[in-house]
Amino acid sequence: MTKSELAARYTDFLTDQGFRPEIDKDGDVKFLFEGGLYYILVSEKDPEFFRLVYPNFWEIESDEEKMKATIAASFATADTKVAKVILVGNNVWASVESFFESPDHFKGVFRRSISAIRTAVSSFRDNMKQLSGV
Repeated sequence: MTKSELAARYTDFLTDQGFRPEIDKDGDVKFLFEGGLYYILVSEKDPEFFRLVYPNFWEIESDEEKMKATIAASFATADTKVAKVILVGNNVWASVESFFESPDHFKGVFRRSISAIRTAVSSFRDNMKQLSGV
């Protein structure tokens, strides 16, 4: 399956679910959900691998904040099923990654994947407030 065929499967599904997906210049699928920009990163070499990301939801502005973000990301990842919160440069990303027997099997867990990301982001933000004494 080519990258464009796999991306088309994702965009068809998202369109059926009421989203307005687009394919970006890298061939990945992007869409908005509740004010956030999400991506499905398409892997032609591994079509059974599904990766949903919410990139750049938090910008890190100092070394001190980076240390706190590292701790908060670790807690959020440990506290949330399936979701990962990671630092990418000076930004924080959340993602869900899974393997499926067939590329179409992501459909059964898509909404729960979005929910897991939102839970992880909320946990990260709560931890950042606690670490900052707010």
